[in-house]
Amino acid sequence: MMTFICCILFLVVFFKLLGLAIKLGWGIMKIALYVIFFPVIVLGLIFSGLIFIALPILIIGGIASAAVRV
Repeated sequence: MMTFICCILFLVVFFKLLGLAIKLGWGIMKIALYVIFFPVIVLGLIFSGLIFIALPILIIGGIASAAVRV
């Protein structure tokens, strides 16, 4: 009986840590997208002559970053 209770508690802790790891990974991915990939993509669009696509993306990104800070 004690083994069964320990196994159940182990599974509860495992799944809580798994959920925490997924939330942490999602947060790190969002930071990486905003800081690294988003500017590289926009600069690539600007230098390739697609400013009409890059400008709305910059506006949406500015609004999104302002909303995140609030």
